[in-house]
Amino acid sequence: MHQLADGVWQLRGFPRDNINVYLVGDVLIDAGTALDRRRILKQLSGRAVRAHALTHAHFDHYGSSHAVCTTLGIPMWCGERDVEAVEAGKMVGGPGNRMVPAGRAHPIDRALREGDEVAGFAVLDTPGHSPGHLSYWRESDRVLLCGDVMWGYNPFMLRGSVREPYPLASPDPVENRRSARRLAELRPSLVLFGHGPPLRDPSRFAEAVAKLS
Repeated sequence: MHQLADGVWQLRGFPRDNINVYLVGDVLIDAGTALDRRRILKQLSGRAVRAHALTHAHFDHYGSSHAVCTTLGIPMWCGERDVEAVEAGKMVGGPGNRMVPAGRAHPIDRALREGDEVAGFAVLDTPGHSPGHLSYWRESDRVLLCGDVMWGYNPFMLRGSVREPYPLASPDPVENRRSARRLAELRPSLVLFGHGPPLRDPSRFAEAVAKLS
């Protein structure tokens, strides 16, 4: 893994920057797909990890959560409106935004809410891409983990500019755009996406959000 900011590391993955997992202090943020279990645990070996938190309950963000939490013996946290999905091993998606299979079910030890603190980051309620989507914000150095409110590039093409997720990927794309505008107003100096490379240009993030209708 490599360090991006004080106390913030990005775990290695393949393809690079495509399905991102972060270690913030001693809290793991997201856990990729079910295929990422070994690469996550290998990189966490020898590090003190006390908890695992999600940005949101999608298959490519909590696919390995059960394995990681069970192996390390750590609690799992997520947004309060995503608790039901994670504990059922599902996600909101598909026709009619039904609950569809997503990952191995796992109990949630702490339901995170707006204003909570995780490893020095403030929890922001940013719904739309999932009902309980969260972002994590550290005002002192303006570091933002935005999950999938915005993508750093097109994760299917492995290239492109900052963009919103495909509308079909979000249960409520209108709400997701509201969340994106809220994050853009923060003027983050470093944006860490669920998909895409780190961004250190606040204007590019703001410009991408400004293009949303």
